[in-house]
Amino acid sequence: MKLTLKTLIAAVALGVAALPAISSAQAEGKKGEGKGQRMTPEQQVTRLEEAVGSLSAEQKTKITAIYTKVSEQMQGLAQEDRQTKGAELRAAANKEVRAVLTADQQKKFDDMPAPGRGGGGKKKNN
Repeated sequence: MKLTLKTLIAAVALGVAALPAISSAQAEGKKGEGKGQRMTPEQQVTRLEEAVGSLSAEQKTKITAIYTKVSEQMQGLAQEDRQTKGAELRAAANKEVRAVLTADQQKKFDDMPAPGRGGGGKKKNN
């Protein structure tokens, strides 16, 4: 009986000792959740709509399809290709999205900050 009680106490002590490390790792994961995680195509459409104004149902459908296609293509890229080829994919998607927008929406789209630059710069005209 003493051996199992000692084992149980040792296991509890180890578990308690490990809690701060586990909690710290979980907290670190939560801090970085926004970094490196991509918005869903639906979130991208919502962000776009906030920037350019109301989108029609048809525009939303077309733009969601564009963002979905790019997301799938990005997932297919090797990690080392994501920066260069990813930029090309995003630029092509921006041209496609811009073509779906009205002239007024295109002006607002062109003034949207480029993602990943802290919102400080303006996007190039496509």
